Amino acid sequence: MSTHLKEKEEQILKVLEQLVEENRSGKPIIVEGQKDAETLRNLGISGQIIFAKKCGKSLLDVISEIEEAKTSEVIMLLDFDRRGRELTEKLGRHIEKAGIKANTHFWLKLQSLVGRELKDVEGLAKYMKTLKSKIGNS
Repeated sequence: MSTHLKEKEEQILKVLEQLVEENRSGKPIIVEGQKDAETLRNLGISGQIIFAKKCGKSLLDVISEIEEAKTSEVIMLLDFDRRGRELTEKLGRHIEKAGIKANTHFWLKLQSLVGRELKDVEGLAKYMKTLKSKIGNS
């Protein structure tokens, strides 16, 4: 059991390291809100983060902010629940129409690793701590 959990932890850490690198190279990350951004900051993300959901912010506002970032690609990292999946699809389509690549690689990879155990980006740091303690207790 602990080998499986250890492998899972290593895979998640590898995805997070790649995410840090991509963000550092200038690709903004799109998250739903402030708590998601705080979690990513705690996990080592230091580059630009754009909020997809903020009081009074429309989809058009989000697209405009992405266009203002003058980037050819953004990383989509919205929540893993049904609403997060729907927003990822909808926002991704609009971003692509604006001529910007909507990268869902990290979102899909993390979603496949955490399954139904994690519903949002905000809980990722806590999830990693729990995983680490399970490995330590095995």
